[in-house]
Amino acid sequence: MTETDSLSGWADLAYSSRHMVFEHCAEAIALLDPFTDRFGDLNIATCKLLGYPRQELLNLPVSKLFGHQLADLIVFTQAVMDKGRGWSDDLSCNCKTGERIELEISATTLQVRGSPQLILVLREASRQQYQQDQAYTERTMRGGLIEWRNILNLFQESERDNQLLLSSVGDGIYAIDSDGRATFVNPAGARMLGWEVKDMIGKNIHRIHHHSHADGSHYPVEDCPIYKAVHDGVVHEGRQEVFWRRDGSSFPVEFTSTPVISDGRIAGAVVVFRDITERRTTENQLHVALEELKVLKERLEEQNAYLQEEIHIEHNFREIVGQSEPILKIIRQIDVVAPTDASVLINGESGTGKELIARAIHQASRRSAHPLIRVNCAAIPTELFESEFFGHIRGAFTGAVRDRVGRFELADGGTLFLDEIGEIPLELQSKLLRVLQEGQFERVGEERTRKVDVRIIAATNRDLRQEVGARHFREDLYFRLNVFPIQSPALRDRPMDIAPLAAHFLKQTAKRLNMPGRRLRNSDIERLQRYSWPGNIRELQNVIERALITSSGADLNLDLPDEPKAAAPATASTEERILTDAQLRDLERNNMQAALKACGGKLFGKGGAAELLGLKPTTLASRLKRLDIDVG
Repeated sequence: MTETDSLSGWADLAYSSRHMVFEHCAEAIALLDPFTDRFGDLNIATCKLLGYPRQELLNLPVSKLFGHQLADLIVFTQAVMDKGRGWSDDLSCNCKTGERIELEISATTLQVRGSPQLILVLREASRQQYQQDQAYTERTMRGGLIEWRNILNLFQESERDNQLLLSSVGDGIYAIDSDGRATFVNPAGARMLGWEVKDMIGKNIHRIHHHSHADGSHYPVEDCPIYKAVHDGVVHEGRQEVFWRRDGSSFPVEFTSTPVISDGRIAGAVVVFRDITERRTTENQLHVALEELKVLKERLEEQNAYLQEEIHIEHNFREIVGQSEPILKIIRQIDVVAPTDASVLINGESGTGKELIARAIHQASRRSAHPLIRVNCAAIPTELFESEFFGHIRGAFTGAVRDRVGRFELADGGTLFLDEIGEIPLELQSKLLRVLQEGQFERVGEERTRKVDVRIIAATNRDLRQEVGARHFREDLYFRLNVFPIQSPALRDRPMDIAPLAAHFLKQTAKRLNMPGRRLRNSDIERLQRYSWPGNIRELQNVIERALITSSGADLNLDLPDEPKAAAPATASTEERILTDAQLRDLERNNMQAALKACGGKLFGKGGAAELLGLKPTTLASRLKRLDIDVG
């Protein structure tokens, strides 16, 4: 046999020995690959604990075993990979029998072929198993103590032997007599309590370090579990106790007080304690991580609910259509302002596509990966403005049955589109101004101040300068919003865009209604271009949809509201149909009043004026207010 063969043989023997130790270890040990969600290896004790054959466990996703606590498992795994080690007793696992067992898990990281993996030590956390594990741990702790009775025997030996055997133990150990006075203290225990060993011997231990609860209140000696072991001869444990140091500071501990029996009587007790500050810190960090995960989950659910709601809102169109100079000017303005975070104020009549401009700005901005949240200020009751904008906590007011995230918080990192900004009550404008200036707000009923990073795009069909002059709108808020103004033109001011818009709506609506093959004739385009369009682009969309629904063939049956039933004379000149702005407003006012009269004063719902005019209820209400039409 060569020297190489001999070395290889020793290496194989060493590997075989290590594997045998791992395989037959009494502790359940498993190697977890967090990236493949599989166990890389596990020993016999793990199979017995979980009730599965080895091969079935190797093929089974680990997340299936912890499926009911997947979020907790992910947080724990990530914490271990970040810190290199970790401990938890908050996880439970599904056994093959269907039973769910509570686990205490210790974990460390290990590089396997360049990939980080986790070594898990699993223990069943039932009370009986916990006591057995605790006893086993104390018997085999780092200093080399073999059994509990060895500890008791140590106190019958000399101080010199005690120091030699116990000086390397990391946990604190001391012995007390039947009166509670210290007869022995190991160096680790004295160090943790901030004392010298010689200064503790003969003193009442309870008065030294266990005299108060965590909140500082008195801890009577008769209630102390350490001394109960001296009186009742039973082992007592402390899980969430506090020990005090000599300098007045405190630290959380776990301890076990075991009575010492000599000649049939209780001679004292042996106490073993450990500082669990690091464990508590890890638990708190995991708790904070879970709370953050919960908050993120709730926020994502709120955003998802909002986006689902937005899906059901019918937008005017999905792209800006038109080649007229006003539209080209808007496109140039979007190119200029979109890359910045400047506030934008879009002015224009209702139905001109102000929301479309806002969406185009958001999509071209650096915030496009975050949501664009729309708020229709005209549709929010005054008493709900604060809740809608800033959110509320449970119980903040009648009907607040749960916490709610406001629109500002939903838009954090993205864009908030405030439609019909002129409808915000004057008394609430100061609160909106504060958020815009400082980026801070509080939910209704909550004292915690929250920060947000939101870009504001506002839109209005009012003349806000006149509103400021009439003291209906705050001047400082106006200047905060009007950093970059954009004018959304009325459809009557861009007649060359009517044809492409009509064709766009025809294609879009025909697809939605499954009515292919319809077409627009030249005469249809001419009629559309002659119409004044008081309802702007939204009215054009409604006219095209109505024509599709009522047509029986390929040609559309256009029905323009203000056209006479008889065809206009062919000799009518173009000049005869030109109206001044005042005449157009009178025409719009008369048309509104005629609709109200035809509906018997009914504004909304089936057969109401909004349906007859092809307008949204909020738009109708805004227009009635602008035209000063009394609906009483």
